[in-house]
Amino acid sequence: MALRLCVLASGSSGNCIYVGSENTNILIDAGVSGKATVERLTEIGVSPESLAAICLTHEHDDHKASLHVLHRRFGMGVYANSGTIEALAHNPKLSGLPWNVFTTGQPFEIGDLVLEPFRVPHDSYDPVGFVVRCGTARIGVATDMGMATELVRQRLRNCGALVLESNHDETMLQDSERPWALKQRIAGRQGHLSNAKAGSLLLDVAGDSLQTVFLAHLSRDCNTPSLALRTVKQVLHQGGLSHVDIKMTHASRISDLATVV
Repeated sequence: MALRLCVLASGSSGNCIYVGSENTNILIDAGVSGKATVERLTEIGVSPESLAAICLTHEHDDHKASLHVLHRRFGMGVYANSGTIEALAHNPKLSGLPWNVFTTGQPFEIGDLVLEPFRVPHDSYDPVGFVVRCGTARIGVATDMGMATELVRQRLRNCGALVLESNHDETMLQDSERPWALKQRIAGRQGHLSNAKAGSLLLDVAGDSLQTVFLAHLSRDCNTPSLALRTVKQVLHQGGLSHVDIKMTHASRISDLATVV
């Protein structure tokens, strides 16, 4: 069984990832408008009516902005852990949704997909990454986290493709005009991964099965696609992992489409 992967949007303005098998299509997060989500799904030949579920990583707006719109229009299942649902309880559009509650650390099934949610360090209630499995195909998603814990490393090993945060260049962040407290939050243990830390994590988890990495959640002010790509490729080259195909994600358009077997 094969999995298809496309990052429909990634960045501080919105995040949404498509993963699908021959029989089951899902979104991980729904952080761009409903219109943009439908248009980008159409670009890769996926009907929004075919979506079985939207699975939330955490409650921040750039990950759930169109959740209620998409559910109202297309009726797919909505999945989150209890911490994320609790964080959304004050939002009248979301608090009444028919939530499917998963438990962080325990796999659950949607169609022929198996999702393994795992805890990541980020400044939200109960944030998670996911490994999505179908047969032997494995895709890992970790787009918002301040550091790579041993748990994160364990979960991301043996994947054929990863969507991994590469948020900022450390020098650009420190030289930026952002407030000191914001710089500390971004660079902290519950903030966001830098290019260098993303490369280091890949060295730890990459094996023979890893073929494709999508660099995600790039900062508009403290990073550039070329710098992220160059930094991560250099780290992988030095570690003897030049075979890994590094792809970029974008805020305003879809990424390349990857197939994982």
